[in-house]
Amino acid sequence: MANVRTMAEIALVEPMTTARAVRGPFDYRLPEELRDGAVGVGSMLVVPFGRRDVLGVVVGLADSSEVEAHRLLAPRRALELGVPSDLVAVAEWVAQEYCSTPARALALVLPPGATRRLSGRKRRPVAAPRHLPEGSPASRPPQLTADQAAILDVLTDALRARRAERRLLHGVTGSGKTEVYMRAAGLALAQGRGVIVLVPEIALTPQIVARFVQRFGDTVAVLHSKLRPAERYAEWRRLRVGEARVCVGPRSAVFAPVDDLGLIVVDEEHDASYKHEGDPRYDAREVAAARARRCDALLLLGSATPRPESVSWLSRRVDGWPLPPVSVLDMRGEDLALHPLTAHALAEVKGSRGKAIVLLNRRGWSNFLSCRSCGLVWSCPQCDVSLVMHRASGYLACHHCGYREAVPARCSECTSTSVARHGAGTERLEHELAGILDDGSFPVMRLDADAVAGEGEATPSGRSGPDAPGLERGSGVFDRGAGALLARFQAAECGLLLGTQMVAKGHDFPAVALGVVLDADATLRFPDFRAEERTFALIAQLAGRVGRGGAGRVLVQTIAPEARSIVHAARHDSEGFLAAELERRGALGYPPFSHLIRITCSAVELTRACAAAGALRELLAVSLPAQRASVLGPAALFRLRGRERQVLVVKAEARREAAQAVGAAVQQLADARAHAGVSFSVDVDPQ
Repeated sequence: MANVRTMAEIALVEPMTTARAVRGPFDYRLPEELRDGAVGVGSMLVVPFGRRDVLGVVVGLADSSEVEAHRLLAPRRALELGVPSDLVAVAEWVAQEYCSTPARALALVLPPGATRRLSGRKRRPVAAPRHLPEGSPASRPPQLTADQAAILDVLTDALRARRAERRLLHGVTGSGKTEVYMRAAGLALAQGRGVIVLVPEIALTPQIVARFVQRFGDTVAVLHSKLRPAERYAEWRRLRVGEARVCVGPRSAVFAPVDDLGLIVVDEEHDASYKHEGDPRYDAREVAAARARRCDALLLLGSATPRPESVSWLSRRVDGWPLPPVSVLDMRGEDLALHPLTAHALAEVKGSRGKAIVLLNRRGWSNFLSCRSCGLVWSCPQCDVSLVMHRASGYLACHHCGYREAVPARCSECTSTSVARHGAGTERLEHELAGILDDGSFPVMRLDADAVAGEGEATPSGRSGPDAPGLERGSGVFDRGAGALLARFQAAECGLLLGTQMVAKGHDFPAVALGVVLDADATLRFPDFRAEERTFALIAQLAGRVGRGGAGRVLVQTIAPEARSIVHAARHDSEGFLAAELERRGALGYPPFSHLIRITCSAVELTRACAAAGALRELLAVSLPAQRASVLGPAALFRLRGRERQVLVVKAEARREAAQAVGAAVQQLADARAHAGVSFSVDVDPQ
């Protein structure tokens, strides 16, 4: 007879502040009613800890402990549903791989609102939202193209073999990747296995959600923040008990409790939104790969502009129309926002009652304000960046911390009224285009974080860049506003959709005759080894929204018409760009030929941040193998939210080995009194 497990190793997950300050897991003694299979790895228990009852997750069972049994406390009770054991293992992997704690990693896999059930209050039963439109039967699959059939044959072999494989489906926009996803999902379901489908942002890719729901009906669950908490839990529960077998959602859906997982799809795998910005800073693509390995599942990554690697290729659109021709317009010497050819093309679209999409990856009215008399530039008092003017709200705003102040009428230093406005964002361009095109019959619609949330009401996300979002992506407000605007453009007879990079993401709008990319080289001016890749993807993705089901063309305005990424994008030459990009990265030792780990040391005082960064470099010089890793920095980053920042970057061949060394060094300094007041942030494979 097998030994009955009488001890449980429990990792605390609530409250987070306490769980992060203590070591674990902790041993607890299981009472009789929780033995003999009643509790297993993944069970959620309410346990006494100090003077409080906290939530814990069982991470292991044992029949003995280093602590005498009579000294061990017993859990108060078990909650109804626990976490699948394979997700506990994934959470432990996330904690190790991304230099976080088990508590924070396990919080990612808990059911929505898990800590609310700590009090023992009964949750009112809530019906999970039904997704299939009333009276709409599941759709019949369309006929496959030759390219689709060939790709599906390869995927079918992998699914039937039930082995962990990673495939990248590299197909031009409109080539029918979604149909391949759904056919593969159907094969997995036929085997009795589950499916997870990840999309970059739930509000910006409504078509793929609708198509999966229409094809598979109530077996599909959708997990995202647009749902009310009770609805999210209802969907999570449907997946946990097996009522739903397919989960569709943004990056957090990679932790969905899908049993016997057979297929994970990552649509638009190039999208940076798959990288989580909070601790743990996981990459959903890498977590998907880890789950696939553990479950012997197929991981299918799809994109028209994949990160630099390629496996399979769909070269033709399913509707038979060719990719639209792309013209590069040289803006050197041009003072106007629109090239004359662009203005003429927009007028033609209006005259023909068509649709157009214009992309400008910078929001607001003006980039910054300055005084012509004394040279003062209006800057954020908390961050070392200039303030962006938002005219409709009457504010200057920081896109990093959310600081705002009224638009000045005169200079605060010299009292001059000569205030200059520099650059143009989507708000200003909307005003200019509406004056030219919108006569009541040709609407101009703006899609960016400000327009969706309401001017001046956005909350900062802390991200930087030309379109540092003012409203956190994935929030309910953002999703509802973006979804409504996209539906309006979809239903409109004609019109223009203007916006930041959001307008280029995964939409399937028929009859868009013109696409325009303004200031296409803006991303090339960022000190980022991915700058070329992002520029290429931005143009190629916008081109992919044009000419679906009809003729179309794309105009690209730039002051760098000979830039490699722009030239390749204009030719729709993804393979040529990837080959050149891989050659460049190989020569420089950048990913995928290495892994990067960024460590940020921040403090109110610059001297403390510098001291911590210097001490960290000394520790890493000892703990990292010199032949397999190098440390760059420390270097200063701009001040953010009133804190000075110093950053180091580790470039290493082995990610796990380097992450462990970094995690140990950071923990040692965080525990040291000499560095009190210093915050450490670790980002493995930063985006």
